[in-house]
Amino acid sequence: MSFLSNALGSWWLWGAFAAILPTAILLLYFLKLKRQPLEVPSTYLWTRTIEDLHVNSIWQRLRQSLLLFLQLLLILLVMFALLRPGWSGRALIGDRFIFLIDASASMAARDVKPNRLADAVKKAGEMIDAMQSGDVGMVISFTNAARVEQTFTSSRTKLKAALADIEQTDHTSDLSEALRAASGLANPGRTGNAEEGDVAVAEALPATLYLFTDGGFDNIPNFSLGNLEPSYTPIGVLDAETSNNVAVVAFNTSRNPERVEQTQAFGRLENYSAADVEVDVELLLNDSVIDAQRTKVPSQGQAGVQFELTDFEQGGLRLVVQHDDDLAVDNSGYAAVNSTRRARILLITPRNDALTLALGTDEAQKLAAVTQLGPEVLPSADVGAAALTEAQKNYQKAADSARYDLIIYDQCAPLEMPQSNTLFIGRAPPLESWQAGKMQSPPLVIDVDRSHPLMQMVSFENVTIIEGFSVKPPRGSAVLIDADIGPLFAIAPREGFEDAVMGFEIFSVDEKGEVLVNTDWLKRLSFPLFVKNVMEYLGGGRSAQRSTSVQPGEPITIRTDAPVDKLYITSPSGAVFPPISRERENTFLFGATDVTGLYEVREKPGRGEEVMQRFAVNLFSPRESDLRLRKTIELGAQEVSGEAGWAPARKEMWKWLLLAGLGVLLFEWYVYNRRVYL
Repeated sequence: MSFLSNALGSWWLWGAFAAILPTAILLLYFLKLKRQPLEVPSTYLWTRTIEDLHVNSIWQRLRQSLLLFLQLLLILLVMFALLRPGWSGRALIGDRFIFLIDASASMAARDVKPNRLADAVKKAGEMIDAMQSGDVGMVISFTNAARVEQTFTSSRTKLKAALADIEQTDHTSDLSEALRAASGLANPGRTGNAEEGDVAVAEALPATLYLFTDGGFDNIPNFSLGNLEPSYTPIGVLDAETSNNVAVVAFNTSRNPERVEQTQAFGRLENYSAADVEVDVELLLNDSVIDAQRTKVPSQGQAGVQFELTDFEQGGLRLVVQHDDDLAVDNSGYAAVNSTRRARILLITPRNDALTLALGTDEAQKLAAVTQLGPEVLPSADVGAAALTEAQKNYQKAADSARYDLIIYDQCAPLEMPQSNTLFIGRAPPLESWQAGKMQSPPLVIDVDRSHPLMQMVSFENVTIIEGFSVKPPRGSAVLIDADIGPLFAIAPREGFEDAVMGFEIFSVDEKGEVLVNTDWLKRLSFPLFVKNVMEYLGGGRSAQRSTSVQPGEPITIRTDAPVDKLYITSPSGAVFPPISRERENTFLFGATDVTGLYEVREKPGRGEEVMQRFAVNLFSPRESDLRLRKTIELGAQEVSGEAGWAPARKEMWKWLLLAGLGVLLFEWYVYNRRVYL
């Protein structure tokens, strides 16, 4: 209990007050009026005064009295209230709050009970309960997208109901969209004119941003907080150096090059715990176990598993790790293996013998039909539509109508991006989101992401590159080759398509028209393997070794050989989505990939209908699977440390003491009146 300093400084006044006032009340109960004795014929009518006639002195014996007790209690409560007792407590910062709740896959971790999302909702609910009258708040949940669960309101009931409606997802986490939604309310935009100059379009409304997350997302260095005051509440075990989790981070299939009738399934496991673990790994085909093996995964390391499948053409494969850890969603990996469909690939190059040869092999012809053209088919900026050649018109029509699954631009680039996947070799795409650095010589490869389908079994050891430039991809990209000058090869999504950009040429043509070799990579076995990966992944050339997979929440482009108008998608739980309509040529865009598992594509609704193809949705995110908490996060130029989110505050008791005193006074009045009138 703490007291005000001025009260402690006047202790003698309080001591005198405490001694005099209770003593005066006690004396009132000792004093008695002295009366004159009178003779009366009977005492029947004077029974109520007989007590006062037993003694005739000024003092009487103090008897038990409830009124005395209540009066002394009232005085003590008033004196205590005047001392303003209190205790150290906590309070919210400000009077306008934005609660951001992470609902990504890692928030299903069970290192806190029952799980992280439930703990985040509980802590946010405690803060909502602490809101004062007149305070307003809003609730936003986020994964790789943001959702406003409740707009600004002063109703704590509505805010807590919005918290209860937040659902756990299998999505990855990206804070940027949620921050933009919050910033739009606290930092209004500006406009300007010649008369008024630069003015705000609305009044700024500063707010406290409470962020409940485990920090499983990239930093956002280019964001301006403005009028937002951030507070980061870590959800999970903050001081843990490791996490109890073993995850499937990659799973795919390919044809055995030595035995064409055999399909190989490859899986990669990562162990994020502090100890080595041995796990049982099962392979299921259409929900039936067909193989299993036991493997050891080292602490903070990885291990691979491989299965052989004979006479296997199509179906749904599932890789399951039998391990009791804190996160269940990454214990499974899915691979959708579909029947053969030849991809349609357009190669535009002045000359690249190695690439032409790799695309023209017998094995490549089974995967794709390749058309090769020269850079002259690309329209130039100084030529109008009427002056285009027939070849340029044909290219433009094909690029706009998604005639090709993949267009490879070697040593050239178009004016506009086509409606297809692309691979740029030695050039950057005509998009502001992609940037190319200066040409440098020679770039040294540091790391290769072999987990990505484009780089499987592709090695860059002892590969020499004479000249190259760093690639600066947009947000949401993946760096596949990293060099000392920066990213050398990256891939990023674009409205249902994917663009891969390689920051070095294989061949180049000088001003004299002579062909120059820029790398010795084409002499390595990994080069034709890379071309094969490009045909399968970007081209969509599917065979028994081709599996289509996306992360939760990412859209997928479905291509059909037959010209159908609608497709019906069945979710892993068996639910059938509303039909999706054809967009360009025979392409369909499907975005409801919220749950991990295998999805089936049919021309007609009903599980009894023939499955045209399948695709898989997998988490495959080390960010989500590594359950260790981040102690700090970077928002713009500000580094925010993990804390409880409360501000220290003094909690006063005097109001409650005065209310208690008022209650005692009312009770004393009731007792007194009852004694008088009964």
